[in-house]
Amino acid sequence: MDGSATRSAEDDQALRVAQVHWNDADPIGKLTRKLGPGPFELVCLFVSPRADFHALNGAAKGAFGRADVFACTTAGEIGATGYEEGQIIAIGFPSTLFSVDALVIDGLDAINDREVIDRLMQRRLRLSMEASDMTHEFAFLLVDGLSLQEENIASVLAPAMGPMPLFGGSTGDGTNFDTTWLSYNGQVRQNAALLALVRSRCPVQVFSVDHFEPTDIRMVVTRAAPDHRTVLEINAEPAATEYARLLGKDLAQLDTGTFAAHPLVVRLGHSHHVRSIRKVGEDGSLLFFSAINEGMVLTLAETQDMAHHLENALQNLGRDGAPTQILGCDCLLRRLEAEQFQQTRALSQILSRHRVTGFNTYGEQHGALHVNQTLTGVAFYPPDQD
Repeated sequence: MDGSATRSAEDDQALRVAQVHWNDADPIGKLTRKLGPGPFELVCLFVSPRADFHALNGAAKGAFGRADVFACTTAGEIGATGYEEGQIIAIGFPSTLFSVDALVIDGLDAINDREVIDRLMQRRLRLSMEASDMTHEFAFLLVDGLSLQEENIASVLAPAMGPMPLFGGSTGDGTNFDTTWLSYNGQVRQNAALLALVRSRCPVQVFSVDHFEPTDIRMVVTRAAPDHRTVLEINAEPAATEYARLLGKDLAQLDTGTFAAHPLVVRLGHSHHVRSIRKVGEDGSLLFFSAINEGMVLTLAETQDMAHHLENALQNLGRDGAPTQILGCDCLLRRLEAEQFQQTRALSQILSRHRVTGFNTYGEQHGALHVNQTLTGVAFYPPDQD
């Protein structure tokens, strides 16, 4: 019998994926058994904020052999059944299919741009030489979601990436927005970013999708505190009051669900990108998840059907052959919107069917941009055959 005729779907999967409940008695031990034998180049752990992050990372030291280990807290997990809560998701990058150069960038609020760019260019070049037989590449970035530095780090990294596409997500803390954590090889960090430069035998496609269309309703930021991502006035009126008026709502009706369903977008080039609102400040200001500046023109967006849009977007990734797996960073506000409009089950089924694994974020990185309310990720296709 022809050996190719017996090939299963699992044979073509690039990543190894496992998950356990946050309060499992031995989460790392169970994850290592579920991932199976290595060796792995990189293992990523997406950890529910309910778990003891420090203890988990202590147990993970050396548990995955020589693999580098990235870990971060989440605003929710994407696992076997789609949207999940209280899980620890592990994703392994086998050495047979990947070569990874992993690094940490500390002190995001005081980085030396030139030094970071030079270091990354050297390491990217070295990786391309050492893994010249792996012709597909991407970069995966995890950033402290409460650092307020995502735009800065993405813009710094972009010039060093060359043709290597970059994507990633901001760490989360459920809907608490209190404390988020990152870890690199067991050492817990804040105000930091983790970056994996990846080359692979598997074709890949980095993508970013959202389900919004801009309306004709525009507004101008007339007073802001950019360092705090805070808008004080819109159209020379108190920001929250004016936003509520444009929606036809009372100020008391503004909550996370409202922000998720009625986002604001900004035009950059020929595209619109969401600038999501995080909350109303005590002074009537609006706090955003992304950079905001005085003079910025914001446009109110309307939503399309989330489930229909997501299904089409993921199907489009398979026009030349379906991906076997997708690693995704999905904004918390998408999940909250799905809950508000009773679409959580439908989206979960779509994510599961398309084998999307990852976590819910406080924002996503795509190229040089920090964006919101997107599903951003990388699709993996069957590996090149020798």
